[in-house]
Amino acid sequence: MASTTQEFGKWRARLWPVHRFELKKLIPMVLLFFFILFNYTILRDTKDTLVVTAAKGSQVIPFLKFWAVLPCAVLFMLLYAKLSNKLSKPVLFYSTVIPFIAFFGLFGTVLYPLRDSLHPHAFCDYLQTVWPAGLKGLIDVIRNWTFSLFYVMSELWGSMAISLLFWGFANDINKVSESKRFYTIFAMFANISLIISGTFIEWAATIREKITAVDPWQVTLNYTMSMVVVAGILVLGIYWWINKNVLTDKRFYDPSEQKKAKKAKPKLSMKESFMYLIKSKYMGCIALLVMAYGISINLVEVTWKDQLHHQYPNFNDYQAFMGRFSKMTGFITILVTFFLGGNIVRRFGWGKTALITPIMLMVTGVGFFTFIIFGGSMEAAIAALGTTPLMLAVIFGTIQNIASKSSKYSFFDPTKEMAYIPLGQEEKVKGKAAIDVVGARLGKSGGSLIQQGLFLALNTAVVGVIAPFVAVILLVIIGIWIIAARSLNKQFLGLTLKKEKEAKEEAKELEEAVPVAKVKAPAETASTT
Repeated sequence: MASTTQEFGKWRARLWPVHRFELKKLIPMVLLFFFILFNYTILRDTKDTLVVTAAKGSQVIPFLKFWAVLPCAVLFMLLYAKLSNKLSKPVLFYSTVIPFIAFFGLFGTVLYPLRDSLHPHAFCDYLQTVWPAGLKGLIDVIRNWTFSLFYVMSELWGSMAISLLFWGFANDINKVSESKRFYTIFAMFANISLIISGTFIEWAATIREKITAVDPWQVTLNYTMSMVVVAGILVLGIYWWINKNVLTDKRFYDPSEQKKAKKAKPKLSMKESFMYLIKSKYMGCIALLVMAYGISINLVEVTWKDQLHHQYPNFNDYQAFMGRFSKMTGFITILVTFFLGGNIVRRFGWGKTALITPIMLMVTGVGFFTFIIFGGSMEAAIAALGTTPLMLAVIFGTIQNIASKSSKYSFFDPTKEMAYIPLGQEEKVKGKAAIDVVGARLGKSGGSLIQQGLFLALNTAVVGVIAPFVAVILLVIIGIWIIAARSLNKQFLGLTLKKEKEAKEEAKELEEAVPVAKVKAPAETASTT
């Protein structure tokens, strides 16, 4: 990094550390990431609008995430792994993206217009008479199965297109020196895509005020799905152009480097991953951070989206709000990343930076659940402010969600990745594999399982009824998170000091060995002569 600073100058190295000739590679990669995230934002906001409004509440989300998204994600990864052994990387990319584009185009033109004929309302009405009230969310998954399928495909697009295809492609074609300069720029433009897509979503949702269609939401859906298809085609075109014009230029990509032997990432089973994390206290703490974040976000989001539905019960109103939410998230994340980002770690250290996200979630979470649980008793005081407890709960939930996402990108992710640095190569590889298998999956499904358990235990489908219990569980999870972060900080500092000490000893030994080599050199030369 020092050489980069000297080469570009202090401010140039921070803001735009790119050579002119590198724009041929940087610009198409930025555009590729931009359109992938553009689609991700539209799909994320649309899927929530569809399932929450159709089910008349967010009780459907925990059941969707566990019984639909999780098994489909596992099946998708198994299929992707099998195809990756048979297809070339470009063909694998096209074969993965095209079915998604086709589905989203088909949903807007065929599945949604025929929803009344396709959805088994009579069967689900019967299920509601024989199943307990706590399973209403699962019945809603079945009742609105086309919406549920849309939700699953949208979730898969986020994990597949962003994590698997884009970052996998970026890591393949970028050197370490390039990644240090380019990846920050990718992140900046990614958040700009949130602003633009959020603006488009809001416009498409409010267009109903200017039309007289029987179903305004159908018109909104036509616009949004058309843009998803167009952006998806652009993703394919940009990827093709990069392969044809960038990867054939040896200034940017040398295929021979890819053929060098690399240590393969071990494929650990669920049992092996659990055992590895149990045996390693250090890795166990990192896994706890990942799981605690996933569970905490899930617990708050479901409750917030339920309040959001009560405030905006109409499809278009809900969608318009989600568009504004995406815009605000993009703006704030850009500001936090640019002005705070790495400066906080450098100034306050790993430990304090790692505690920012859980403490922020705790403070905003307490405020959010306070208005949900005690809003009725504060109604008179809140009315004096010209608003309602429901609206204040929506506002606090929005602040909480925006703050959690911006802190994740700016503080949580960097500190989590830094925690791997002092480890040996084998620990890094096996630890990451174990956390990917256990931490990520339990983090995403843990919150859903907790909420499903509460629905069944209390025999209710009302999210507001389980809110007090969710609030207590959230505080317990965050407490475990903070304890794990503090423990990891002590271990991290100890390992870092140990590595620095070993590095100094190696440097000292090298310095002591150099004079000996210099003394021996003339004698060796003379004997050779």
